[in-house]
Amino acid sequence: MAPSNPSGSIHDFTVKDAKGNDVDLSIYKGKALLIVNVASQCGFTNSNYKQLTQLYEKYKDQGLEILAFPCNQFYGQEPGSNEQIVEFACTRFKAEFPIFDKVEVNGEGAAPIYKFLKSSKGSFFGDSIKWNFTKFLVNKDGKVVDRYAPITSPLSIEKDIKKLLEVS
Repeated sequence: MAPSNPSGSIHDFTVKDAKGNDVDLSIYKGKALLIVNVASQCGFTNSNYKQLTQLYEKYKDQGLEILAFPCNQFYGQEPGSNEQIVEFACTRFKAEFPIFDKVEVNGEGAAPIYKFLKSSKGSFFGDSIKWNFTKFLVNKDGKVVDRYAPITSPLSIEKDIKKLLEVS
């Protein structure tokens, strides 16, 4: 269960990677994170994956990590297995950032990390994730600093990422 207290940190969570292995998110202490719920068959897929890959290439050596969480809750736009999802992202978009186990982001079955993200930064329309490619920007201390709508292009938040990377 997610900490109900949003004063916690992303670093308090353990999630599953695409192969089912536990990943303690404390390994990302000291890094800025962009956490995104992804889907392979969404109208936003091509532009988001391309731009996420560009951001990762540009800033990974400066301390940015992009954490992609596949989600099939929006019109079944992520129907594949974890293996198929990783192959799609890595082959078609040359994605090198970590892709995790498929999760639910809303409802009773929402992954604890998403319960935490939503409680830390709601949107104008409440806490629910409205669509694929909702983005959460997390600082080096594991605190959620911003939330971006699916229509917000990853490259348009580059200035916010740069600010986080400059703060030591």
